[in-house]
Amino acid sequence: MKIGFIGLGNMGAPMAANLAKSHDVTGFDTVARPEGIALAESAVAAAKNADVVITMLPNGDILRVVANEIHALMKAGAIHLDCSTVDVESARAVAVQATQAGLQAIDAPVSGGIGGATNGTLTFMAGGPAEAFATVQPLFDIMGQKAVHCGDAGNGQAAKICNNMILGVTMIATCEAFVLADKLGLDRQAMFDVVSTSSGYSWSMNAYCPAPGIGPQSPADNGYQPGFAAELMLKDLNLSQMAAKAADADTPMGQAAHDLYAQFVETEDGNGKDFSAMLTRFEKRGRG
Repeated sequence: MKIGFIGLGNMGAPMAANLAKSHDVTGFDTVARPEGIALAESAVAAAKNADVVITMLPNGDILRVVANEIHALMKAGAIHLDCSTVDVESARAVAVQATQAGLQAIDAPVSGGIGGATNGTLTFMAGGPAEAFATVQPLFDIMGQKAVHCGDAGNGQAAKICNNMILGVTMIATCEAFVLADKLGLDRQAMFDVVSTSSGYSWSMNAYCPAPGIGPQSPADNGYQPGFAAELMLKDLNLSQMAAKAADADTPMGQAAHDLYAQFVETEDGNGKDFSAMLTRFEKRGRG
């Protein structure tokens, strides 16, 4: 396939590099100039004549701007595959715009971080027409290890933010529990051995334990260098609450997680740290 790839940051660059091993890839980024990828001088130049245009952008506003630039100049029937994590409303608006321009659109945010992008082990959560999903499936197979078709346009974003709302809530609960165990005199390893094989089992505990030296290797064992940065968790929790408000959904735990991560990132010392560093926040605080 001839692929245009717009957005060559920490995630986009390795994804594009993996595709370039077996496809004709032309990339564009306003700042980054990664090696090993043919570069265009503009988003339009990267998108023109491409069979598939992949975008990996910071937010919905930028996605809408780029879509406005490229859709009218993409060839008829081409697919706009957006792998950004954005608000559901923007994803659906861009899909409608693509259809009106004679294109197809898939929103497919990813899970797996920079390591997954580099190693080609990402998970994609996709929304959009089944026919378009089938067309880009071989690209998902190169960039990742799993792609799930979640239904209509915007449902990829919906799946991503629902998943990460659960992740944010369970990580906070896991961190709270470790600090409570500490203050009750319960050894962290003993707590892990019980919880990881009992009803408290979760990905936050079993696969990404926030306590250093406990469980499998995680960012906690590397001074809480991200992994998945706390500010990115805050972004996803903000998206979840935007969606909840639009859908009139009551999500008190999601809102509480959002507020705690906002405090951690904006007024405490969480910015630039892994989201599991929330443990250090609770270690410093008492009940009051």
